[in-house]
Amino acid sequence: MLKIGLTGGIGSGKTTISGIFRVLGSPVFDADREAKLIMETDAGLISNIKKTFGEESYTNGKVNKPYLANIVFNNPAKLDTLNALVHPATIAAANKWMNDQQTPYVIKEAALMFETGSVSNLDYVVGVHAPQHVRIQRVMDRDNIDREQVLLRMSRQIDEIIKMKLCDFVISNNEQQLLIPQVLQLHARFIDMSFQKKSNSGA
Repeated sequence: MLKIGLTGGIGSGKTTISGIFRVLGSPVFDADREAKLIMETDAGLISNIKKTFGEESYTNGKVNKPYLANIVFNNPAKLDTLNALVHPATIAAANKWMNDQQTPYVIKEAALMFETGSVSNLDYVVGVHAPQHVRIQRVMDRDNIDREQVLLRMSRQIDEIIKMKLCDFVISNNEQQLLIPQVLQLHARFIDMSFQKKSNSGA
């Protein structure tokens, strides 16, 4: 089985691409969604977050998002501290999930893949690329925020050009090229590569 990472900057369209892979029958681990779940179910993580950021970090067992956001989004050091608590638990959950799958390949979708070092457990990484002006408009429309807020979020991620150079494959989501043919091509390639890997291992 191949372990494939799917990443891209904010607003690049990772969720859309992962949805196409799901339709093709490939399991997808949504790291951002799972991280939020883990933050409310992992007792050890909950305890550490409360110790670090205060009891107000949770309300009735749920993450107090406005409270935490107010602390970390304007303080890079605090954001790094929160990520240092959450990412290891999320990476461990992803690794366990991938090892439990039986399909030719699986997809792990994560925005901060190179930033967290989670690529070390993956065979290949697919990058989703979109021009900055397109990404900015998408996020403004999606999250109902202004341009400055979007740029601030972007500044916390690896530069898009560098990120795409680190990827093994790139899908262009520039609203000009069709997405499905690009994903179908990768799907067929991953199936073939998985078969070759299995044959070479003698399994």
